[in-house]
Amino acid sequence: MAACALGLIHRVLPAPSYPWGLAGRVHVVATRPDARRRGYARAVVRALRDELRTEHVTLFELHASQEAAPLYREFGFADNPALMRMTHLEQPGGRLR
Repeated sequence: MAACALGLIHRVLPAPSYPWGLAGRVHVVATRPDARRRGYARAVVRALRDELRTEHVTLFELHASQEAAPLYREFGFADNPALMRMTHLEQPGGRLR
């Protein structure tokens, strides 16, 4: 295998742009180092997008590295300054997981 892409469908509140209330999150896009710069990432992202669309997904989300961002912009992904993240490892009671 030269490249792969993994996506997850999750529910969101329906809106005009995503009337079925389904979002597709692109979790992993990976290409073997010796197979890079040959269009494999583009091909697997296109295949994942097309497959998610058959499931009525119209909202697509991902976190992109600076290196990969130009590829995703080609597909129509846009930077979102409102995106925020948090990691919380402490369980109630102050213990770390």
